[in-house]
Amino acid sequence: MKLRLVALAALVLLSGCGKKGLIEQGGIWTERSACPIPGIPAGTGDVTVFNPSNSIAADAIDVTATITNLRANCQDAGDQIVSTVSFDVVATRRDASVPRQVVLPYFDVVLQAGNQVVAKRVGRVGLDFAQGSYRAQTAGQATVQVHRSAAQLPSDIQKELTRPRKAGDASAAIDPLTDPNIRAAVANATFEHLVGFQLTEQQLRYNVTR
Repeated sequence: MKLRLVALAALVLLSGCGKKGLIEQGGIWTERSACPIPGIPAGTGDVTVFNPSNSIAADAIDVTATITNLRANCQDAGDQIVSTVSFDVVATRRDASVPRQVVLPYFDVVLQAGNQVVAKRVGRVGLDFAQGSYRAQTAGQATVQVHRSAAQLPSDIQKELTRPRKAGDASAAIDPLTDPNIRAAVANATFEHLVGFQLTEQQLRYNVTR
């Protein structure tokens, strides 16, 4: 769950700009959003339930489920930035002879700077398998809040990032994110809104080694 910061030469980060993607005198203009970046951490988007639970043999697989179709909505008009992610859970089972409900736990995390968990909740989704059906699907949703001041860059960092750079100047060829202070400030003001299955140690090991 490491933050992936894109290092681009002469990158100019703006809190809001109508020139997004344009190459103009002074650098490449892009837009930085205060909204958390939605995502599913590697290894947590799938879960496999075994029966018996102490086996990981192929013929012991009882239910498999996947989080898919992740969608994000962000409201950033006030002091609190509200991020809501919606997602689908699709599951299959081995035995379709009887109707059955399977309840799976999932986590909802706010991550700061790529490695700091600042908030976490655990929710549950229920999947209802009809008799004779091997497949079930349901939907989930999670909402978090981030204070605007925490997602804003300090004024001196903002000034340095948006400073015009002239062709030929030594600083024009240097990515400002190579400065450790600037890179740390951008990381600290960057949040992620992550969801995934709340896996047991065995389930996580199975996901990363299969």
